[in-house]
Amino acid sequence: MTTEWLNVGKIVNTHGLRGELKVLSQTDFPDVRFAPGGKLVLWEPEGKEQLSAIVEQSREHKGSFIVKLKNFDDINAVEKYKGWNVKVDDSQRVELAEGEYYYNDIIGCLVVTDEGEELGTISEILRPGANDVWVVERAKGKPVLLPVIDQVVLQVDTSRKHVTVHVLEGLI
Repeated sequence: MTTEWLNVGKIVNTHGLRGELKVLSQTDFPDVRFAPGGKLVLWEPEGKEQLSAIVEQSREHKGSFIVKLKNFDDINAVEKYKGWNVKVDDSQRVELAEGEYYYNDIIGCLVVTDEGEELGTISEILRPGANDVWVVERAKGKPVLLPVIDQVVLQVDTSRKHVTVHVLEGLI
C-alpha cells in the first residue's frame, strides 16, 4: 500500500543561527503539525530526496512559523532545506467535523445537478473571502465557479467522488 502525503508547509528561509527554519504554513492545523514531538517529512522540491524530522519547538512569527527540529542545532545544518516542502503522511490526518472536507478529497469529484445533469469535475478550490469557490471544469465551455454555500452544495460523497449541487439562476 502506498502512502499518501499531505502538504502542511514550505520552508522559506532559515531563522537565526541556532538551526531554526521559517515555515510558511499550508495547513488548517498548524498547532497540531508544528507541536513539539510532531513528525514531519521534508521533501526536496523535485521529490527526489526526503528527510524525516521531529519538531523540538515552534512558534508563530509574522504569519509563518519558526520551527526548530531535533538534532539540527545550527544554521549550517538547515541551510540546504530552504525551498523544501513539509509533509505528513495520510495516517496523521486530523478528523474533520461533519460537512468539512480536505481539499484533496474534493478535487476530482464529479459534479451533478439536482436535476441529473453532469456539470464536470472539480479542478481547483479558490478562497476569495466569505466562502470557498469550487472550479468545475466542463467538457465543453468555460469552467463553472460554484460558491460553497448551503443553497448550492446539497450533498458531498467523498468516497464516491460525487457532489450534488443546485445551480442558482445566473451561475452558468
